[in-house]
Amino acid sequence: MPITFKSRNAPNIVMLEGVALELIRLLGHSGTVPGALAAEDLPRALANLRAGLAAAPALNADRESESDDEERTPEVSSAHRALPLIAMLEGAIAEGNHVLWER
Repeated sequence: MPITFKSRNAPNIVMLEGVALELIRLLGHSGTVPGALAAEDLPRALANLRAGLAAAPALNADRESESDDEERTPEVSSAHRALPLIAMLEGAIAEGNHVLWER
């Protein structure tokens, strides 16, 4: 089931549930849906997300090494999937807006 991120400063972002929940948890949130982050909490949440994503390449490398398939399609990293959300968070911080998500 998709999860939609919303903020006044950006277009809505729709992500598949698994990816969205991973990013919500990296923000430092419990992972509940629906949920929200107040404007004053966004700088810390963005820092949490960036720190969590910095550790993600090691996780993705582990997943790649487990595959024996030579013609395997490369995985899209969590860091790449998070780019629209990072842009939304940066815009919300600049404008003093909150970010929410729902199914």
